[in-house]
Amino acid sequence: MWSVSLSKFRTRFAPSPTGLLHLGHAASARAVWEAAARAGGEVLLRIEDIDTTRCRPEFTDAIYEDLRWLGFEWPEPVRVQSEHFADYASVVEALEARGLAYRCFRTRAEIAAQTPAGQVFTSAPLSLAEEQARLDAGEVFAWRLSLAACQAALGAAYHELSFQLETEAGLETRRADPGLHGDIVIARKDSPSAYHIAATHDDALQGMTHIIRGQDLADAPHIQILLQVLMDWPQPIYHHHALLMGPDGKRLSKSHGSISLAELRQDGKTPDDIWAMIGLQ
Repeated sequence: MWSVSLSKFRTRFAPSPTGLLHLGHAASARAVWEAAARAGGEVLLRIEDIDTTRCRPEFTDAIYEDLRWLGFEWPEPVRVQSEHFADYASVVEALEARGLAYRCFRTRAEIAAQTPAGQVFTSAPLSLAEEQARLDAGEVFAWRLSLAACQAALGAAYHELSFQLETEAGLETRRADPGLHGDIVIARKDSPSAYHIAATHDDALQGMTHIIRGQDLADAPHIQILLQVLMDWPQPIYHHHALLMGPDGKRLSKSHGSISLAELRQDGKTPDDIWAMIGLQ
């Protein structure tokens, strides 16, 4: 299925420790490790804990325990993103220095009220005087990537962005549309980074050739390819596996109330029981 030479294949499993792993995580992890095994490659474990308000160390410890219990192995050391905020801040600084990022002082409520239904948020930077006045007043802000500035910087190449997507039919080239996401946050008000910056930075740093994750992130390559081009980072191949659904037809998630792997283990379930529960033997 995979279209690169076997010696180059490297992917990652990158959970966020905002809660305990559940059956959906187990299914995703198995998809990642099995793909690497078929290609004779390797899987790196990465802890994506940049959300300092929700991520907790005990959940990180539980991730290690659950994955080892399921029989997965990975090289050490594990990259824990909260230990590398300076790396992500340097990316934001580089983009800002090129005029590709701007400070956004709007709250989520303000953005929702000012953005028409069905549209994504884009904006122009404030005037220097207004921005300085807000900074002097101590107002908090997020950094956003300016799509307008990116289009101006890349010219015609912006509209020719594409990414490689591995499907059951084989390797396909898809045209990217960064506008699907609007002016994304690249550094949050409460954190020196946001998901797309940290993930694409680490994918490049760790030499990922393939990104394997669920269909819930199927739109992510559209903006991540733009960051990769702007930062001159390698462009991996993407694959999005099907999500594990609950009896109600909704995908399993922490907020969905999915029972955790830790609870199942305490109830006497074995890893083989877990695979059987998600339809894998």
